Amino acid sequence: MSEKTGETKGFGIAEKPFGNTDGKDITEYTLSNPSGMQVSIINYGGTITKLIAPDKKGTMGDVVLGYDSLSGYLQKGNPYFGALIGRYGNRIAGGKFTLDGKNYTLAQNNNGNSLHGGNKGFDKVVWDAKKLAGDSSLELNYVSKDGEEGYPGTLNVKVVYTLTADNGLRIDYTATTDKATPVNLTNHAYFNLTAGADSTILAHELQIDADKYTPVNDLLIPTGQITDVKGTPMDFTTAKPIGRDIDKVKGGYDHNWVLNKKGNALDKVASLYEPSSGRYMDVFTTQPGLQFYSGNFLDGTLTDTKGGKKYVQHAALCLETQHFPDSPNQPSFPGTILKPGETYHQVTVYKFGTK
Repeated sequence: MSEKTGETKGFGIAEKPFGNTDGKDITEYTLSNPSGMQVSIINYGGTITKLIAPDKKGTMGDVVLGYDSLSGYLQKGNPYFGALIGRYGNRIAGGKFTLDGKNYTLAQNNNGNSLHGGNKGFDKVVWDAKKLAGDSSLELNYVSKDGEEGYPGTLNVKVVYTLTADNGLRIDYTATTDKATPVNLTNHAYFNLTAGADSTILAHELQIDADKYTPVNDLLIPTGQITDVKGTPMDFTTAKPIGRDIDKVKGGYDHNWVLNKKGNALDKVASLYEPSSGRYMDVFTTQPGLQFYSGNFLDGTLTDTKGGKKYVQHAALCLETQHFPDSPNQPSFPGTILKPGETYHQVTVYKFGTK
């Protein structure tokens, strides 16, 4: 299969066919940097299909879950592996919100609530892709029409993935609208820093720079409270193994942490370390929240997985930078309404290294 490689010495973008859906060709773009790190992305769902990073011995390994072919990503029950999430990441209670005195109804695709944009969120659409000159950057564009999945306004979305020279994956999100609408964009990559050597992430050590989190009800909808983590299993202010307290959390971790950062600067907010491989991943974001999800709903039944591997419970984790869940119905949470004339802009960086 022929591959075309990209522009700048030391950086590159290769592309190869990855199937066809909705009558549209799907392409896998592989960004590479001078140190040999690689990130592969398909224009279906803006999905990260591979992320190849070195361990402490210099051995390269794929640290994200996914599938070997497009059919895996298309299958019912795909848990958003590596995908871009929108128009609203996370949950909206009852699939309903009121904006400017008008009631809006969304798909109730998760226990009576709306999750990750509805039945056909941004993870299930084909994006327009464009390689950018210079370093390894891929620009994705999508126009979400007025009324799509129940949301008001035509939303023009641009996401740029950049693989940096210092082994960072930068994700730059921009959106504009012609009507006021809730917007909360994120990426849903599932990380296992052992590159599959360990079947779970329970030995990974996680630190989150957050003194508070948003408790949830049994349907994972925030109660509206903002609660201290101190003295609870939610305390990751100093690094600890994920498995240490997970049994004290009903169902496992699937909560939003209220980051300590002030304002919208690009700050380091979390760090993940895996001792056996020596790999670590630092998370930087402009966003106010971080959803830590410990892969609770994985159960080993998915098919077409990479190499046929069974993705068991806690096989990977997500660190989804975001605004808070259900913000359109929670006046005390940071606002998520984008208005005409405004520009939504958020940046997240996942930076990899070893120690």
